[in-house]
Amino acid sequence: MEDLYALDFDGVICDSCGESSLSAVKAAKVRWPGLFDDVDSTLEDWIVDQMYIVRPVVETGYENLLLVRLLLETRMPSVRKSSVAEGLTVEGILENWFKLKPVIMEEWGEDREALVDLFGKVRDEWIDTDLATWIGANRFYPGVSDALKFASSRIYIVTTKQSRFADALLRELAGVTIPPDRIYGLGTGPKVEVLKQLQKKSEHQGVTLHFVEDRLATLKNVIKEPELDGWNLYLGDWGYNTKKEREEAASIPRIHLLELNDFSKKLK
Repeated sequence: MEDLYALDFDGVICDSCGESSLSAVKAAKVRWPGLFDDVDSTLEDWIVDQMYIVRPVVETGYENLLLVRLLLETRMPSVRKSSVAEGLTVEGILENWFKLKPVIMEEWGEDREALVDLFGKVRDEWIDTDLATWIGANRFYPGVSDALKFASSRIYIVTTKQSRFADALLRELAGVTIPPDRIYGLGTGPKVEVLKQLQKKSEHQGVTLHFVEDRLATLKNVIKEPELDGWNLYLGDWGYNTKKEREEAASIPRIHLLELNDFSKKLK
Protein backbone atom coordinates (compact mmCIF):
# COMPACT_ATOMS: atom_id res chain seq x y z
CA MET A 1 0.00 0.00 0.00
CA GLU A 2 1.29 3.46 -0.86
CA ASP A 3 2.13 6.05 1.81
CA LEU A 4 1.60 9.80 1.75
CA TYR A 5 3.60 11.98 4.13
CA ALA A 6 2.49 15.55 4.90
CA LEU A 7 5.53 17.18 6.49
CA ASP A 8 5.88 20.37 8.43
CA PHE A 9 9.01 22.27 7.34
CA ASP A 10 10.59 24.31 10.16
CA GLY A 11 11.43 21.98 13.03
CA VAL A 12 10.85 18.79 11.02
CA ILE A 13 12.95 19.16 7.86
CA CYS A 14 14.88 22.36 8.53
CA ASP A 15 16.44 23.92 11.61
CA SER A 16 15.80 27.51 10.58
CA CYS A 17 16.01 29.05 14.04
CA GLY A 18 19.32 30.84 13.37
CA GLU A 19 18.05 32.35 10.13
CA SER A 20 14.61 33.32 11.45
CA SER A 21 16.13 34.95 14.55
CA LEU A 22 18.62 36.98 12.51
CA SER A 23 15.90 37.94 10.00
CA ALA A 24 13.64 38.95 12.88
CA VAL A 25 16.32 41.21 14.38
CA LYS A 26 16.87 42.84 10.94
CA ALA A 27 13.10 43.28 10.51
CA ALA A 28 12.63 44.63 14.05
CA LYS A 29 15.25 47.32 13.34
CA VAL A 30 13.26 48.35 10.25
CA ARG A 31 9.91 48.30 12.07
CA TRP A 32 11.04 49.96 15.32
CA PRO A 33 14.31 51.77 14.50
CA GLY A 34 14.40 53.89 17.66
CA LEU A 35 14.31 50.86 19.94
CA PHE A 36 17.68 49.62 18.76
CA ASP A 37 19.64 52.87 19.13
CA ASP A 38 21.36 51.70 22.32
CA VAL A 39 21.49 47.98 21.55
CA ASP A 40 25.06 46.70 21.22
CA SER A 41 26.20 43.46 19.60
CA THR A 42 26.35 41.68 22.98
CA LEU A 43 22.68 42.36 23.67
CA GLU A 44 21.80 41.42 20.10
CA ASP A 45 23.66 38.09 20.51
CA TRP A 46 21.81 37.51 23.79
CA ILE A 47 18.46 38.05 22.02
CA VAL A 48 19.38 35.55 19.27
CA ASP A 49 20.46 32.98 21.92
CA GLN A 50 17.16 33.38 23.80
CA MET A 51 15.24 32.95 20.54
CA TYR A 52 16.45 29.34 20.40
CA ILE A 53 14.80 28.72 23.79
CA VAL A 54 11.46 30.41 23.01
CA ARG A 55 11.24 29.07 19.43
CA PRO A 56 8.68 26.33 20.31
CA VAL A 57 5.95 28.99 20.75
CA VAL A 58 6.24 30.29 17.18
CA GLU A 59 3.45 29.16 14.87
CA THR A 60 3.99 31.69 12.06
CA GLY A 61 7.23 33.48 11.18
CA TYR A 62 6.15 37.05 11.98
CA GLU A 63 5.88 36.08 15.66
CA ASN A 64 9.69 36.06 15.73
CA LEU A 65 9.59 39.87 15.42
CA LEU A 66 7.30 40.14 18.40
CA LEU A 67 9.58 37.88 20.44
CA VAL A 68 12.69 39.91 19.54
CA ARG A 69 11.02 43.11 20.74
CA LEU A 70 9.57 41.47 23.85
CA LEU A 71 12.97 40.03 24.83
CA LEU A 72 14.51 43.47 24.32
CA GLU A 73 11.84 45.03 26.56
CA THR A 74 12.58 42.49 29.32
CA ARG A 75 16.21 43.66 29.32
CA MET A 76 15.83 47.40 28.66
CA PRO A 77 13.23 49.15 30.82
CA SER A 78 13.90 52.40 28.93
CA VAL A 79 12.23 51.05 25.75
CA ARG A 80 9.42 49.21 27.53
CA LYS A 81 5.95 49.81 26.06
CA SER A 82 4.16 46.60 27.06
CA SER A 83 2.55 45.87 30.40
CA VAL A 84 3.87 42.28 30.41
CA ALA A 85 7.64 42.74 29.97
CA GLU A 86 8.66 43.56 33.55
CA GLY A 87 9.97 40.45 35.31
CA LEU A 88 9.09 38.25 32.32
CA THR A 89 11.36 35.21 31.85
CA VAL A 90 11.83 32.89 28.87
CA GLU A 91 9.95 30.25 30.89
CA GLY A 92 7.09 32.72 31.25
CA ILE A 93 7.07 33.24 27.47
CA LEU A 94 7.05 29.47 26.84
CA GLU A 95 4.16 28.97 29.27
CA ASN A 96 1.96 31.94 28.31
CA TRP A 97 2.72 33.02 24.75
CA PHE A 98 -0.87 32.55 23.53
CA LYS A 99 -2.02 35.02 26.24
CA LEU A 100 0.91 37.44 25.82
CA LYS A 101 0.72 37.75 22.02
CA PRO A 102 -2.66 39.53 21.72
CA VAL A 103 -1.72 41.89 24.60
CA ILE A 104 1.54 43.05 23.02
CA MET A 105 0.02 43.27 19.52
CA GLU A 106 -2.58 45.67 20.90
CA GLU A 107 -0.23 47.64 23.14
CA TRP A 108 2.29 48.12 20.33
CA GLY A 109 -0.48 48.84 17.80
CA GLU A 110 0.73 46.16 15.41
CA ASP A 111 -1.00 44.53 12.46
CA ARG A 112 -0.41 40.85 11.65
CA GLU A 113 -0.44 41.24 7.85
CA ALA A 114 1.98 44.17 7.92
CA LEU A 115 4.44 42.15 10.04
CA VAL A 116 4.08 39.10 7.77
CA ASP A 117 4.86 41.29 4.72
CA LEU A 118 7.81 42.97 6.42
CA PHE A 119 9.31 39.65 7.54
CA GLY A 120 8.99 38.31 3.98
CA LYS A 121 10.52 41.48 2.47
CA VAL A 122 13.52 41.41 4.81
CA ARG A 123 14.16 37.77 3.91
CA ASP A 124 13.79 38.51 0.18
CA GLU A 125 16.34 41.35 0.46
CA TRP A 126 18.77 39.11 2.34
CA ILE A 127 18.37 36.37 -0.31
CA ASP A 128 18.82 38.88 -3.17
CA THR A 129 21.93 40.50 -1.71
CA ASP A 130 23.62 37.48 -0.12
CA LEU A 131 22.01 34.11 -0.89
CA ALA A 132 24.96 32.07 0.43
CA THR A 133 24.78 33.60 3.93
CA TRP A 134 21.00 33.23 4.06
CA ILE A 135 21.21 29.56 3.07
CA GLY A 136 24.09 29.08 5.54
CA ALA A 137 21.98 30.36 8.43
CA ASN A 138 19.65 27.37 7.89
CA ARG A 139 20.49 23.68 8.18
CA PHE A 140 18.62 20.49 7.39
CA TYR A 141 18.46 17.94 10.18
CA PRO A 142 20.94 15.05 9.70
CA GLY A 143 19.79 12.42 7.21
CA VAL A 144 16.71 14.35 6.06
CA SER A 145 18.10 15.52 2.70
CA ASP A 146 18.87 11.95 1.60
CA ALA A 147 15.56 10.68 2.96
CA LEU A 148 13.68 13.27 0.85
CA LYS A 149 15.83 12.57 -2.21
CA PHE A 150 15.21 8.82 -2.14
CA ALA A 151 11.69 8.81 -0.66
CA SER A 152 9.41 6.13 -2.08
CA SER A 153 6.37 7.78 -0.44
CA ARG A 154 4.41 10.75 -1.81
CA ILE A 155 5.74 13.87 -0.07
CA TYR A 156 3.79 17.06 0.60
CA ILE A 157 5.09 20.07 2.56
CA VAL A 158 2.50 21.67 4.86
CA THR A 159 4.01 24.73 6.50
CA THR A 160 3.28 28.21 7.84
CA LYS A 161 6.47 29.40 6.09
CA GLN A 162 6.06 31.30 2.83
CA SER A 163 6.33 28.68 0.04
CA ARG A 164 9.10 30.46 -1.85
CA PHE A 165 11.47 30.17 1.11
CA ALA A 166 10.73 26.49 1.71
CA ASP A 167 11.26 25.82 -2.02
CA ALA A 168 14.58 27.72 -2.09
CA LEU A 169 15.92 25.77 0.91
CA LEU A 170 14.83 22.38 -0.48
CA ARG A 171 16.67 23.13 -3.72
CA GLU A 172 19.79 24.69 -2.21
CA LEU A 173 20.30 22.55 0.91
CA ALA A 174 18.89 19.18 -0.19
CA GLY A 175 19.10 19.37 -3.98
CA VAL A 176 15.43 18.37 -3.98
CA THR A 177 12.71 19.86 -6.17
CA ILE A 178 9.19 19.33 -4.84
CA PRO A 179 6.51 20.39 -7.34
CA PRO A 180 4.85 23.70 -6.36
CA ASP A 181 1.43 22.02 -6.06
CA ARG A 182 2.87 19.83 -3.30
CA ILE A 183 4.05 22.75 -1.16
CA TYR A 184 1.27 24.27 0.95
CA GLY A 185 2.77 27.40 2.50
CA LEU A 186 1.56 30.48 4.36
CA GLY A 187 -1.76 31.66 2.95
CA THR A 188 -3.04 28.21 1.91
CA GLY A 189 -5.19 27.99 5.05
CA PRO A 190 -4.87 26.23 8.42
CA LYS A 191 -3.06 22.90 8.40
CA VAL A 192 -6.24 20.99 9.35
CA GLU A 193 -7.91 22.34 6.19
CA VAL A 194 -4.90 21.40 4.03
CA LEU A 195 -5.01 17.83 5.41
CA LYS A 196 -8.73 17.65 4.55
CA GLN A 197 -7.96 18.79 0.98
CA LEU A 198 -5.20 16.22 0.61
CA GLN A 199 -7.30 13.28 1.79
CA LYS A 200 -10.17 14.25 -0.54
CA LYS A 201 -8.06 14.12 -3.72
CA SER A 202 -9.13 11.21 -5.92
CA GLU A 203 -5.52 10.06 -6.39
CA HIS A 204 -5.12 9.70 -2.60
CA GLN A 205 -7.98 7.25 -2.07
CA GLY A 206 -6.69 4.06 -0.46
CA VAL A 207 -3.33 5.66 0.41
CA THR A 208 -2.00 5.50 4.02
CA LEU A 209 -1.83 9.06 5.41
CA HIS A 210 0.91 10.33 7.73
CA PHE A 211 1.38 13.83 9.19
CA VAL A 212 4.68 14.78 10.85
CA GLU A 213 4.74 17.99 12.91
CA ASP A 214 6.85 19.42 15.73
CA ARG A 215 4.09 21.51 17.34
CA LEU A 216 1.91 19.59 19.76
CA ALA A 217 -0.84 22.25 19.54
CA THR A 218 -1.17 21.61 15.78
CA LEU A 219 -1.53 17.85 16.29
CA LYS A 220 -4.17 18.44 18.97
CA ASN A 221 -6.11 20.57 16.47
CA VAL A 222 -6.05 17.64 14.02
CA ILE A 223 -7.35 15.27 16.71
CA LYS A 224 -10.33 17.60 17.31
CA GLU A 225 -11.49 17.01 13.71
CA PRO A 226 -13.30 13.63 13.36
CA GLU A 227 -12.93 14.00 9.58
CA LEU A 228 -9.16 13.57 10.02
CA ASP A 229 -9.32 10.32 12.02
CA GLY A 230 -7.61 8.51 9.14
CA TRP A 231 -4.28 10.30 9.60
CA ASN A 232 -1.36 8.75 11.48
CA LEU A 233 0.08 11.56 13.62
CA TYR A 234 3.71 12.01 14.66
CA LEU A 235 5.48 14.53 16.89
CA GLY A 236 9.11 14.93 15.83
CA ASP A 237 11.11 14.93 19.06
CA TRP A 238 14.06 16.71 17.41
CA GLY A 239 11.99 19.80 16.53
CA TYR A 240 10.88 22.95 18.32
CA ASN A 241 9.05 21.45 21.28
CA THR A 242 9.67 21.23 25.00
CA LYS A 243 10.21 18.23 27.28
CA LYS A 244 6.81 18.95 28.84
CA GLU A 245 5.12 18.84 25.42
CA ARG A 246 6.86 15.58 24.50
CA GLU A 247 5.69 14.02 27.78
CA GLU A 248 2.12 15.15 27.10
CA ALA A 249 2.29 13.80 23.53
CA ALA A 250 3.42 10.41 24.85
CA SER A 251 0.20 10.22 26.90
CA ILE A 252 -2.06 10.81 23.86
CA PRO A 253 -2.90 7.52 22.09
CA ARG A 254 -3.27 9.11 18.61
CA ILE A 255 0.21 10.65 18.65
CA HIS A 256 3.40 8.69 17.96
CA LEU A 257 6.61 10.24 19.29
CA LEU A 258 9.11 10.03 16.45
CA GLU A 259 12.92 10.09 16.56
CA LEU A 260 14.95 11.58 13.73
CA ASN A 261 16.58 8.38 12.46
CA ASP A 262 13.18 6.60 12.45
CA PHE A 263 11.72 9.50 10.47
CA SER A 264 14.40 9.23 7.79
CA LYS A 265 13.86 5.46 7.57
CA LYS A 266 10.10 5.90 7.20
CA LEU A 267 10.43 8.27 4.20
CA LYS A 268 12.79 5.90 2.43
